[in-house]
Amino acid sequence: MTNVRIGVMYDRDWAPEGLPGFARQAEALGVDDLWVVEDLGWSGGVSAAAVALGATERVRVGIGIAPAPLRSPALLAMELATLARVFPGRLVAGIGHGVPEWMAQVGAAARSPLALLEETITSVRALLQGDRVELAGREVRLDGVRLVHPPAEVPPVVAGVVRPRSLALSARVADGTVITEGHGPVDVENTRALTAKGGGASDHTLTVFAFACVGDDPDEVARALHPHTEAHGAWLGRPQDEVFTVSGSAAQAAERIGALAAAGADTVVLRISGAKPLGQLRAVLGAVGQRRGPEGQ
Repeated sequence: MTNVRIGVMYDRDWAPEGLPGFARQAEALGVDDLWVVEDLGWSGGVSAAAVALGATERVRVGIGIAPAPLRSPALLAMELATLARVFPGRLVAGIGHGVPEWMAQVGAAARSPLALLEETITSVRALLQGDRVELAGREVRLDGVRLVHPPAEVPPVVAGVVRPRSLALSARVADGTVITEGHGPVDVENTRALTAKGGGASDHTLTVFAFACVGDDPDEVARALHPHTEAHGAWLGRPQDEVFTVSGSAAQAAERIGALAAAGADTVVLRISGAKPLGQLRAVLGAVGQRRGPEGQ
């Protein structure tokens, strides 16, 4: 298989107190990444990342995705710098537009979402690099802010975006791009083309979230995925049966991960549905030859 990082998402619907144990077990199985979620009303992304990092020793932890309208760039940079200093080389910071309806719900809707995202990512990256930041932007204002304890190893800041103008923005100002669940190999190829056209460097990374369910009973797999693919199909504006998933038997799931990698994904993050998610993860990692944990785990 084309070299690709394999990650697992700690689903937003899973109780926060289960995160430390899940993180430790996922790491023992050999997963490369663990991604936590920040959606309005669920768990905080930075605090969840801190819990996951503290519970593990090797795995890389991604924040997917901190909504720019909810986050002061200065405070976000301070939080990220703290994690990056304590856990060097193990953090990926995702920032995105936020769901418009949720941002409006808390009175944080941006006047210019594109400007806010660009100014947030630009200023957060500069602060993490130890720069003194002066910015009088359309949405962000910083008057000579500098971190006292910037990280020695600056974590990558990636943009969680979907639409062409936002992808061009990500290529221009972020270290990488994250695209949401439901996108298949053709979408990955298109995303790669758009970020390249937008000026993305050769090391601009692409992380793909993917709905996943692994099992030998096709009906059971379909039932587990149905509510996710139905809702996401409506959001993506495509038929439910065209919502891409990493699903089927372990071998079939591994093939689907390989297809995403061949299309240009650097990291594939599995959002697992159904019973025994760690057992499903073990099966997938075994099928791609990556499982490191003992047989009994």
